[in-house]
Amino acid sequence: MAVTQVKRIAISDSPIPWLLPLVCLLVVFTIYPLIYNVWLSFHEFVPKKRTLKFVGMANWVQLWNDTRFWSALGVTFLYFFIALVFEIILGMAIAMLLDAELPGFGMLRATLSMTLVIPPAIAGMMFLLMEDPQFGVLPYLLNTMGLLDKSTPILATSSLALAGVLVAEIWQWTPFMVLIFMAGLRSLPAEPYEAAMIDGASSFQMFRRLTLPMMSKVIAVAVLLRGIDLFRVFDYVFVMTSGGPGTATYTVSLYAWQQTFSFLKWGYGATLSLVSLVMVMIMANIFIKVFKVRW
Repeated sequence: MAVTQVKRIAISDSPIPWLLPLVCLLVVFTIYPLIYNVWLSFHEFVPKKRTLKFVGMANWVQLWNDTRFWSALGVTFLYFFIALVFEIILGMAIAMLLDAELPGFGMLRATLSMTLVIPPAIAGMMFLLMEDPQFGVLPYLLNTMGLLDKSTPILATSSLALAGVLVAEIWQWTPFMVLIFMAGLRSLPAEPYEAAMIDGASSFQMFRRLTLPMMSKVIAVAVLLRGIDLFRVFDYVFVMTSGGPGTATYTVSLYAWQQTFSFLKWGYGATLSLVSLVMVMIMANIFIKVFKVRW
């Protein structure tokens, strides 16, 4: 009887057969890990006994008083805002330059998207070599322009290390913004621009009064997607500087990884991860409400 009923559901118009695999994946890969992470944040691993010990709110109290965490959070926010600003400006500028049906522009657009298929760790390794003070191309170019002494190690100098990591981030992910902005530009109606040209509006006036307002929702979606990804930056920092020199490039994700896998503080690492998740959710929801982003 039960088998017959299951068969009826499978061949009917019921959404259950289609939603069940998705729900199972959601439970296994999202809900269960989240619940386990919350449970783990109230425990701590004891290496000598190879067991988890209940510590209550100790991990949360430690996080509140942890100066290294607050320093890493500051670096994460700085990285977040600088990368986002550069990617928005460069993405919009390049998208407007490539928004034309001229010979070779299709190849340029395809070439830009190639950076997105490179794993971030590989991109970080590429720029680690390019910024090497002895044979790197970037120190050579900066030295030629008189901006940097060739012997100055970019990634080993506190004031330059974060900028060195940001170069890799911006290089790889600006094309992502370009693709989103180009899709938005292609969807804009031509009539407002024709009317503005008849009225004698300049290119800058059309960009400020027509393009930006009509592109606001597209820009908001792009900022939301990149912002969530930027806040959890790990690959570039881990490969290029490992958080150094000192704590100049020490981000929250790197700190959580170090606490979990280097120091075997599983509970404290889980606490750091949960705080990051909560902060991202709060910021994302505030952004969605303020800019009225609709999916």
